Amino acid sequence: MLRYIYGTDLHTFPALRDAMFRDRADQFKTRLGWEVSVDATGAERDRYDDLNPLYVIWEEPDGSHGGSMRFLPTTGPVMVNDHFGHLTGGVPIASPRIWECTRFCLSRGAGSHVAAALMLGGGEIMQNFDVDHFVGVFDARMVRIYRMIGSSPEVLGSEGTGRSQISVGLWQFDPDAKAAVAQRAGVSPQLSRQWFDRAFGCDRAQNLVRTG
Repeated sequence: MLRYIYGTDLHTFPALRDAMFRDRADQFKTRLGWEVSVDATGAERDRYDDLNPLYVIWEEPDGSHGGSMRFLPTTGPVMVNDHFGHLTGGVPIASPRIWECTRFCLSRGAGSHVAAALMLGGGEIMQNFDVDHFVGVFDARMVRIYRMIGSSPEVLGSEGTGRSQISVGLWQFDPDAKAAVAQRAGVSPQLSRQWFDRAFGCDRAQNLVRTG
């Protein structure tokens, strides 16, 4: 199932939280060789985890972490402006209707439906929080994954070639895209909305303020 958890609430899901940060270390440090910080517990965190982001997490039936990603509004500090502004011509991306998506992580052995389910969760955020676009930085390996899911971004700028290429992309999520991603995830739109409403209920506006 999909869970939507703010950073300040991660302590209520300690096992899921710890597994997410360990899987991030495994993916970004061990498998991809990125220069990220991993602490003594084997967890990968950065300063953006301290800004009360909204996490979308796929929880497996046994309660383990299957995959996750992190969202922050671009009205505050975000990676695309702080570290990758040269890929957008030095023009900051800052709008309450554009959120940044980062740390797209899949646990080892995660099925292809997990990536699609995470994107479906992103679509729920976009639809219910009045977000027009997501912006994010991605590497060449993700191009195939996005195409497979059915949610490819508009590329705003790139550097490097081949497998070393890094790009900034902009996503939108129309109803047709949502239907395609839901089918790929094996999750009905009704169930997806049920998971979202379980997390936010009628307090979506209040929860939106928490990330502002």
